[in-house]
Order: sequence, then structure tokens, then C-alpha cells
Amino acid sequence: MITWTFPDKTATAPAQVLGNFSPSSGSWVWAWANKSILPELSHDARSVRDWAEARGHQALAEPQIDADEQVAVTLTALAVRVTEATGFYRGPGGNSIVMITFGPVTLTAADGSTSMFNININ
Repeated sequence: MITWTFPDKTATAPAQVLGNFSPSSGSWVWAWANKSILPELSHDARSVRDWAEARGHQALAEPQIDADEQVAVTLTALAVRVTEATGFYRGPGGNSIVMITFGPVTLTAADGSTSMFNININ
């Protein structure tokens, strides 16, 4: 789960680690190739790999690729489309920036009432 806290509400959503972008080394590592990421947290990354392999896009199925920030964001946007995620979050970082996809968002107001936010792009 990922949680965002605001003065008048909290937003939570199921989350997946997609990959890590390293500005210093100019590389992208998919979560499925990172042994420090639990398999249950890299389902979306594996879905993108499987999608790429099935369509002959082998470069998108490599564990690590050369990347600048624009490539990392483009890979993440592709993953949102492929996995039908609600959106993505770019985690703060200097040496390594984690990219996270997330599903439907539950908004909980200060009074305890809830509502859900989801995007369906199909």
C-alpha cells in the first residue's frame, strides 16, 4: 500500500514497485530483476516484461537498460497502460529513484467517510 496524507484526508492505494532509475549511472533496473524487491511487489514489472516478450520488444524485457529520466518516465507510462494501473508515483531519491505503479485510490476524509478513485483507460 502507498499512502498520501493531506490536512483534510488520506489517500491509500495498492502499490507495485516497477523499477529503479539511477541518474548517476544512467540506468533503469526492472523490479523483477532486483533481488531486494519481493516478488509480490514486482507483479506489474513482470507483466510489462511478459507483454514486451509476447510482442517481440526484447529491449523492454532486459533486466537493466541505459536510461535517462525521460526514458524512465516513458517506461513507467507504458507500464501504467499495460497493467491498467490508476497511476504512478516517483519516489524521492538522489542516487536511485523508485518508480511505483498504484491501483484504485481510496480517499478517507477527516470524518471517516470514504470514496474511491479509479481510472479506466480502456
